[in-house]
Amino acid sequence: MKRAVETARAPRPVGAYSQAVAAGTLVFCSGQIGLDPVRGVLVTGGAAAEAGRALDNLAAVLEVAGLELDDVVKTTVFLVDLADAAVVNAVYGRYFSAPLPARSTVVVAALPLGARVEIEAIALRREA
Repeated sequence: MKRAVETARAPRPVGAYSQAVAAGTLVFCSGQIGLDPVRGVLVTGGAAAEAGRALDNLAAVLEVAGLELDDVVKTTVFLVDLADAAVVNAVYGRYFSAPLPARSTVVVAALPLGARVEIEAIALRREA
């Protein structure tokens, strides 16, 4: 059985997708960019600020599902410019603790709203 996970504390989907879908013990989070959920605009400050906001957005979605960033087992980071990898990695490292999630980083031609960073995640619900 699967169910949509939604919160007003993260940007609302602009297309035909959910912020996240819970399926059994897994929660699949859609990619988040550095969009301020209140103002609806991309944060300023470049890739570092965008990465932080994207991770805050992911944390908000996970919280509604009863999870936290420590429950994340896999992420994918999308970058418009590989030169941003070091600064994004520094921000990313402040949000996760060991054991760190598995991660892929992909360079893309463009992201929504001119974002430089997008991050998606898969989290695992701990067994009782």
